[in-house]
This record gives sequence, structure tokens and C-alpha cells, in this order.
Amino acid sequence: MLESVRLRVGASATDPFRHADYPLRATLEYRGDAGVCGPDSASWPLIGDVSAFVGGIRALLIQSCHPEAAAGVADHSQYREDPLGRLSRTSSYVTATTFGALPEVERAVGRVRAAHAPVVGRSHRGLPYSAGNPALAAWVHNVLTDSFLAAYRAYGPRPAAPSEADRFTAEQARIGRMLDADPLPLEAAPLGRWVEGHPSLGPSPGMRSVLEFLADPPLAPLQRAGYRLLFIGAVAVTPPRLRGILGLRAVPGARTACRAAVGVLRRALGASPSWNLALVRAGAPIPDGLFRQPLPVELPPGWLSPRPQAP
Repeated sequence: MLESVRLRVGASATDPFRHADYPLRATLEYRGDAGVCGPDSASWPLIGDVSAFVGGIRALLIQSCHPEAAAGVADHSQYREDPLGRLSRTSSYVTATTFGALPEVERAVGRVRAAHAPVVGRSHRGLPYSAGNPALAAWVHNVLTDSFLAAYRAYGPRPAAPSEADRFTAEQARIGRMLDADPLPLEAAPLGRWVEGHPSLGPSPGMRSVLEFLADPPLAPLQRAGYRLLFIGAVAVTPPRLRGILGLRAVPGARTACRAAVGVLRRALGASPSWNLALVRAGAPIPDGLFRQPLPVELPPGWLSPRPQAP
């Protein structure tokens, strides 16, 4: 019965991300390729943890605080017509750039560049925007990095040492450079200050539209209940200045409730199967007891099963 509950919780949590092609379906063709980050990186365990769900929500909230970024989403995105598809495509990009072999990372970046090329216009305050602009690309990328880190620090399975946080920030900056994002802080503390103190932020019609969607996405009842705990947890680790722009308040006890919800998901899902797959591709040891889901792709004939790492 417990296994049945675990499977139901796992399916409920991962179903919203299955509305796009899995980006690493051919990754085992690149045997030995460590990708941009690699087995010894800070990025694989940090983004491979389920706290990344909270980081993704926080990132979408904070990204919408930039009126030009929000206008680009409102004017050009299909998130209203196909919200789960857009969510899945964003998740696929993060999966590919973090866990993919280098050719897969380059393809993912190339797709984003192509998608961003026509995203131009003017915001409600009359300022031009272009998704390919280095400064706007930096806003989106840096907020995502800062949000994954903030969520892991608050809801991860263990504390992240300052040196680990700095390594993570520097590793993610490598991906940002592939998108020509600029500036890209290389340490966690300057990154956090850059995000919180960004001078171009303020409320906008696009922000309110994004916020309305994030507060009540089209999910099934069980998914909605769990999502609500993750949402209030994301708000709780959003800096006060940015909560003020969003018009949100931290709910008392939100961190405790979110930490409990993330704990349930961690027990049900384990760590990301894409992290597991990347370790297999790179020929690295597989930590014992970390992964609960099957590999997302089948091992080719003749491929030796990965040997667990000794405890």
C-alpha cells in the first residue's frame, strides 16, 4: 500500500512536466561526455533534488518583476493556451543544459536562441525589449540560478556550504555565457544582491497576468493541494523587496509546511532520474539509495549496468 501511495504521489508531481519531448532520450550516444557541469559539480545534486520544484516557482515569480521580461512573456508566450507545455519546455531546457552531454547542451541553447529571436516589442512603460538582449537574458538566467540555490538552501536535504553555493553559481554562469547573458555574477552573495537590488523592477500588467496564473494553475485537485504548499514556500524565500513588488506576503509557517511537502516528494521520487542517467553516461559511480525512479531511457545492449557507490 505504501508503494502504491508513493507511485501515485510521484506520478502526480511529475505529470505536469511531461508535455514536451524528453531532452536526453539520445544522451547515451555520448558515452563518457560529462557535459557542462559534470559528476563532481555542485549543479547536479542541487538541481537534481526535488527542492528545484520550489526554485522554479520562485524564479517565475521574480522574473515577472521585470516589466520588460514580463511583457515579453505576455506578448509572445503561449503559457495561457498551453501552460503545461510551456512549463515542460522550460523544464526540458534546464534538464538538457544541466545534465546533458555537450552536444545536447548546445542544441538546447540553440533552440532557446531561435525562440528568442522574434521576441521583441515594448513594455507598458514604453521601453523596448528583446529576449536576446544580454541584459534581459542575464535577468532571466540569474534569477533562475539564484532561485534554485535559495530553494535548496531552505528546503534541500542538507545545508549548502558557501563554497558549494559559489561553485553552483559559477557553473551556471557557464551556461549563461552560452546565451550571451551579461552580467553573470560568479559567486552566490553578489548574485543574490544583484537580483534583489536590480534597478529596473516594478509592477506591470504582464506581472499581474503571470502572478494570476502562478497562484492558480490548471492542475488536478491532488496536484493543486501539493502545489499550493510549494507556492507559499517559494514566496517565503523571495526577498522582501520583491514580495512587495509582487504584492505578496509570506504566510506564517510556510517554510515548515513547504519543507514537509518537499520531504514527502523526496521520499516518493528520490533524486532526479536525469541526474542518474547523466552519471551513467559519464561512467561515474551511482550513490546508493539516492534514486527511486527508473532510468528515463533503456540501456543499449551490451551497456554494463552502473555499479552503486559503496556507502
